[in-house]
Amino acid sequence: MIFIGICGASGSGKSTLAQELTRDIGAKTLVLQQDAYYVNHPDMTFEERAKLNYDEPGIFDHDVLYEDVCSLLAGQSIRKKAYDFALHARCDTNEMLEAPEVLILEGIHAFYDKRLLGKMFLKLYVSVDPDICLLRRIRRDITERGRDIESISEQYLSTVKPMYDKYIRNYVTEADVVVMRGGKNARIVDILNGYLRTQLQGGTAV
Repeated sequence: MIFIGICGASGSGKSTLAQELTRDIGAKTLVLQQDAYYVNHPDMTFEERAKLNYDEPGIFDHDVLYEDVCSLLAGQSIRKKAYDFALHARCDTNEMLEAPEVLILEGIHAFYDKRLLGKMFLKLYVSVDPDICLLRRIRRDITERGRDIESISEQYLSTVKPMYDKYIRNYVTEADVVVMRGGKNARIVDILNGYLRTQLQGGTAV
């Protein structure tokens, strides 16, 4: 199995890159979104959960994510994790995810856990101008997560930008490949897919 990590700022195009690779790689592929692994806080009120910093590393349940990745790499199935962004709560399903030929983990802190980093065959960092990332985030949060521009702006200034400057921008040093201009960069997607197909044919595994 090939294990790929995709890291980058919020709105940089990580999910798009994962989708492009999944579509063209020619192998059974599974994408895990780090966003599905936020720590659950059932003891908190909605108002308290809404005030949490969703852009700092500790907001994710790294141990559960690591266990799921290890299970998949060992050929075992896992239960699909999910998160409700409107309620700020986990909503895991009973759907079982089978071990793929290619496993992709994408998230703003995908390179944070050194245990996972050491298991990745290929580490991709998506680099996009911060202004573009912000515009994409606004559009996504309004259309997909039912948020208003005021709450988006407040979160961006209070947590998103500070956490990008403190953590996320520095993950580029861990990358094997820096993908410029986001997941729609057709040339780099073609190059990556060609490389991955070659590795699959050669029996590469993590």
